Amino acid sequence: MGWSTLSNGELLDAAEKEFDLLITTDQALRTQQNLPGRKLAVLILPFASWPRLKLNAEKIVSRVAALRAGEYAELHLNSLDTRADESEI
Repeated sequence: MGWSTLSNGELLDAAEKEFDLLITTDQALRTQQNLPGRKLAVLILPFASWPRLKLNAEKIVSRVAALRAGEYAELHLNSLDTRADESEI
């Protein structure tokens, strides 16, 4: 599938058919899309830098494991150390 050709709404529709969870760094997703009522869980990460994410891999995996269908969460990670602050909106 050509994921890169899909708009945000189309991307969410297609992802919901194939996956249970969408992990993204799109901080505006919640305000740009109608998320209530979706089965797809959404996790927002603060950055896409692999070296910085790798330092927080355990926290990310833990948060993913705790997400339920239709849930939206933002994971706030400190890029300078491995402490994390989770918040659900």
